[in-house]
Amino acid sequence: MNSPLDWLRKNLAVRTIRVAACDLNGVARGKRIPARFADKALQGGTRFPMSAMNLDIWGEDIDDSPLVFETGDKDGVLFPTERGFVPMPWLDAPTALLPIWMFYEDGRPFEGDPRHALARVVDRYKAKGLTPVVAVELEFFLIDDSTRNLQVPVAPRSGKRRKAAEILSIRALDAFDAFFTDLYEACEAMDIPADTAISEAGLGQFEINLMHQSDALRAADDAWLFKMLVKGLARRHGFAASFMAKPYDDYAGSGMHAHFSVLDEKGRNIFDDGTERGTDALLHAVGGCMEALYDSALIFAPHQNSYDRLVPEAHAPSGICWAYENRTAAIRIPSGAPAARRVEHRVAGGDVNPYLALTAILGAALNGMEDEAQPPKPITGNSYAQDLPHIPTDWATAIKAFEDSTIMPRIFPQYLIRNLLLTKKQELHYMAELSGPEQVEVYLDTV
Repeated sequence: MNSPLDWLRKNLAVRTIRVAACDLNGVARGKRIPARFADKALQGGTRFPMSAMNLDIWGEDIDDSPLVFETGDKDGVLFPTERGFVPMPWLDAPTALLPIWMFYEDGRPFEGDPRHALARVVDRYKAKGLTPVVAVELEFFLIDDSTRNLQVPVAPRSGKRRKAAEILSIRALDAFDAFFTDLYEACEAMDIPADTAISEAGLGQFEINLMHQSDALRAADDAWLFKMLVKGLARRHGFAASFMAKPYDDYAGSGMHAHFSVLDEKGRNIFDDGTERGTDALLHAVGGCMEALYDSALIFAPHQNSYDRLVPEAHAPSGICWAYENRTAAIRIPSGAPAARRVEHRVAGGDVNPYLALTAILGAALNGMEDEAQPPKPITGNSYAQDLPHIPTDWATAIKAFEDSTIMPRIFPQYLIRNLLLTKKQELHYMAELSGPEQVEVYLDTV
């Protein structure tokens, strides 16, 4: 495998680099560095305050965080992830991004880094001889935000603004063909495994699937980088792209559906028993996900706007249930060949931190397999019309459920739990001072 420096030597047009880590809100935090000084970041690491991994959605310090004044706002050391350099095709000048993650001075992982949280859960699987295979589907909106009245952009091909949703419309895809062509080319350049694109149920809404892979960390990396790419590239085309959960009141919101199966040491899918039912391990994984759903809502719906999406009859699950081949359920077992038997977790919004979301999903599933958790009977029919326990319907309730949970400490480090709670309580306080349109303005580009 080529080293990151080898990549730079082969890409001499790259004159500047970005080094960036993912904070608790999924926002990239880092620095710009001239490419000729890249060896310093590669060999000695990059330093910035640990508190930078724990900022609110506005990029401000957390008022009560012990990471700030109490400990002198000391630095962590950030080293490159396994990814190495990737190009940043949404910028005008040739530029490369070096994804990094944070460690203490003595080399220990910094528990407040969401990527380390996912690595810790993956290590739990490895200790049992298991490997999760993961894919995500990401929904997003293309938006003309040139005025406060958000609307679908003018289609470059027709010069018209089509103010209607078009599910699985080839015309809607073709209307923005130049954008999607550039997007797929950029995904190739960044080695992001983008697969099928479709138009969705929202106004100017689309979904792109990323391919399954047996490296959960890389799957989360891909999702994080993909969100940066889509938002950046849209600006080059003269409009915005947003993964916020619900930009329009009258249309469906955006989700990040996560699919996973689990392989044993011989590469066999432990969910496959040759039947539609699946193995006991599959049911235990479903049981674990079901038990954790209420407590982990803050991970899947991390922002004020997130709860506008989780309402009945809006193509997003609001009831805690599971089913075979039923998209109204929170946990769906897709049909298809038994060898591909898997779980689809449908709760997360497009506004999530992909590392935290996959940590919560895979951690809950593993808890279920360890505990041999038994799920309730699968539902049939429309979940919205049934009397079911519900996911928290507001942000404050979700924060409290996460704080009081006995399940979350089995999945996340207590350190990260504390930091996330401090962050969300601060955001809850200040977001209450903003009007609805002002809240949308905050979330449109950040998440």
